[in-house]
Amino acid sequence: MIQFFYENLQESVNTDYQKWLEDIILSEGKKPGEINYIFCDDEYLLKINQDYLQHDYYTDIITFDYVKGKTISGEIFVSLQRISDNASTLSRDYEEELKRVLAHGILHLAGYKDKTEEEEKEMRRMEDLYLSKYKETNP
Repeated sequence: MIQFFYENLQESVNTDYQKWLEDIILSEGKKPGEINYIFCDDEYLLKINQDYLQHDYYTDIITFDYVKGKTISGEIFVSLQRISDNASTLSRDYEEELKRVLAHGILHLAGYKDKTEEEEKEMRRMEDLYLSKYKETNP
């Protein structure tokens, strides 16, 4: 089950993305477990980055993996503030950037990495694939 939570925010996110995210999981040959998206601001996510990963920088997403076998479970923290800034910087639509980040978290839980240049290219390819599938089913 995919659930959405909010920390330090007044805004909310379109919850219509749940089925699409579950479809990504199924397309990857996995089963949906307990997946919590926690939407927050930059400062909240920075604190998590510092406390749990010992990284002292802003990021748009942090994924905590609780996957067991083929069942995808985890907590995915997303800074809506960072997504908005990145969308502006990259001249992208906010909703498109949000969907990219949501898919990115699921892809991490499905086993995709993005530490090397090659892994990052594969991650982008998969994000693009699932974004195009979203557009096909939600014209």
